[in-house]
Amino acid sequence: MTFLAIDFETANYSKNSACAIGLVRVENNIITEKQTHLIKPPTSWFVFTDIHGITWSDVKDSPTFGELWPLIKPMFDGADFLVAHNSSFDEGVLRASCAEYGIEYPDIPFQCTVKISRKIWNIYPTKLNLVCEHFNIPLDHHNAASDTEACAQIMMLALKEMEKENSNKR
Repeated sequence: MTFLAIDFETANYSKNSACAIGLVRVENNIITEKQTHLIKPPTSWFVFTDIHGITWSDVKDSPTFGELWPLIKPMFDGADFLVAHNSSFDEGVLRASCAEYGIEYPDIPFQCTVKISRKIWNIYPTKLNLVCEHFNIPLDHHNAASDTEACAQIMMLALKEMEKENSNKR
């Protein structure tokens, strides 16, 4: 089984304002590749710098999502699913960013580690930092590389738990 953990940071309230992306590819519950990139959003309007620390000057010379896509697309190839913590946000950013640059949206289903953490372990509240504390997963919250790796670690734990439950039912 292969999955791709994904995390976006956005510049502002627009879904197409991705300013950073983290990607972690997992094959057979082993991390096989990691990528993190700054992204130049369509405008220089930044609202969320206080959350993630990224400014226009940090990204103004970075590639746009459209320019970055050929480099990151191979990470998506062959993935059984994508996973994100609060996946509706990251799925929305991916959809909007693809639409902004005329990129065909990858037809890969999303899984959500918020929902999974609630369902499997009954963890509430399910903010990423709290789930990471529960499992002693290191986290530099709102850093795309760290958030993505933490999400991948949570998903790998969930897959092991589901495998264990399935073997107990046999």
